[in-house]
Amino acid sequence: MAEHRKGPLTGVRVVELTTAWAGPYAGQLLAHLGAESIRVESTRRLCVTRTAGPMADRVPGPDRAGYYGEYNQGKRSVQIDLSRPEGAELVKRLVAISDIVIENFAPGVVERWGLGYEDLRRVKPDIIMVSLSGHGRKGPLSHYVSYGPYLVALSGFSTMTGYPGWEQPMHVGMSYPDPNGGWHGAYAALVALWHRKRTGQGQYVDLSQWEAAVALLGDAVVAYSMTGHQPERLANRDPMMCPHGIFRCAPAQDGLPEGLLPEDRWLSIACASDAEWRALCRVIGKPEMAEDPRFATPGDRKRHEEALVPILEEVLSRQDRAYWLERLERAGVPAGPIYNLAEVYQDPHVRAREMLVEMPHPELGKVKQIGIPVKLSLTPGQMRLPPPALGEHTDQALKQFGYTEAEVGVLRKAGVIR
Repeated sequence: MAEHRKGPLTGVRVVELTTAWAGPYAGQLLAHLGAESIRVESTRRLCVTRTAGPMADRVPGPDRAGYYGEYNQGKRSVQIDLSRPEGAELVKRLVAISDIVIENFAPGVVERWGLGYEDLRRVKPDIIMVSLSGHGRKGPLSHYVSYGPYLVALSGFSTMTGYPGWEQPMHVGMSYPDPNGGWHGAYAALVALWHRKRTGQGQYVDLSQWEAAVALLGDAVVAYSMTGHQPERLANRDPMMCPHGIFRCAPAQDGLPEGLLPEDRWLSIACASDAEWRALCRVIGKPEMAEDPRFATPGDRKRHEEALVPILEEVLSRQDRAYWLERLERAGVPAGPIYNLAEVYQDPHVRAREMLVEMPHPELGKVKQIGIPVKLSLTPGQMRLPPPALGEHTDQALKQFGYTEAEVGVLRKAGVIR
C-alpha cells in the first residue's frame, strides 16, 4: 500500500451504528478523507451485506462478502451487543471521544437502545449525529422501514424508466437511493463539522433518503409542476435530439477478457446539430439520407424517428463497435461505447486514474476494489485500511479508548463484546 497521507478529516472520529448500504457508504466516504471510522457490529444481527453475495470463491462467510467489502473500506470493526444496556454504555463511551455518529436504522431503533441524539448529547454536547432513514423523522410514513428498491418506486424512478407506451412500472436496475443517501449524509456531516468549527455547536441531521432520491429527478419534477402531466418514458431517446440512443454493433471477436465469449457490443450516438447529422450520414455510407426531406431538420428527424432508427440499426450492426467509434470520433459525431463491467475493469483510463485499487484483505489476500473518484489536489483521499473482519479491532479500539485489559475481559466474558 502507498504511504499514508493526512487527509482533510484527520483527527475526526466517526462512530457508525449502520447497516446495509447508505449508512456504511457515508462512513466510508468520510474515512477516505482521513476520518477514523469505527463500525459497531454484532453477531446477534449481522449486517445484511456480510451475508449477501457475491462471496469470494463462492465460499460463504461474513468476511468474504464482496458487498460488505466494497462499502466498508478504511474502517475498524468492533463487536458490541447493542441489545444489552452494557453495550449501549460502551458505545456512549466511544461517542464521548468522537465527533460524528451515523445511523441509518428506522426511526425509534437507536432510541430503544438508549442511543438517540438526546442520549448522546448528554455525554458529548457538541456531537454531530446524522440519521439516514427512509422517510425522515417526521411525517405519516416516518415509522416505515425502507430499502433502496422500495424507495426507487416511491420516488418516481420506476414510472420514468422504460419504453414509450409501457404501462407497468420498471425498476432502474440498482438501488440509487442507497448510495445517493450515503453521499448526501457525508455532505451533511461535513457541513455540520464546518458549522461546529465556527460556533462550537453540534447538531442533529434528519436526512430522508426518499427526498434525496426525488431530488435526482429535478427536470421531471419541474416538467410536471409546469404542465401537470407525467413526463413520458423515452427509453434512450431525447425529447429534441434525433438520432439519440444506443445501437447494437457486430460481435467483437478479440480483445475480450479471458473466459468471456464474444457477445454483441453497443454504442451510443447523440446528434445535437445538423452538421453532426450530416457527418453521421457520411460515416455510415448513406450521404443521401442528409437530403431526405423526412430528416432535413431536427424537428423533421424527431417526427420521423420511427423510420430513421431502424435504418441506423441495420447499418451499424454490420461492423463492430471499435470500427464505428474510430470513424465517428474522427468525423466529430458524439458517440461512446456501452461498457460491460469486464470492460470497465480493463479500461486504461480507469486504471490510470487509480479507480481500481489493490488492497490487502485479512482473509482473502490481495483484492481489487473501487477507489476514490474525487481527486483533491492538496488533501487527497486515500484508502487507508482494507474492509475489516467482523470484530477485528474490538480489543485494540477499546484499549486505545481507555479500557483496561481487565475491563475488556469482563465485557467479553459477559457477552457484551465478542
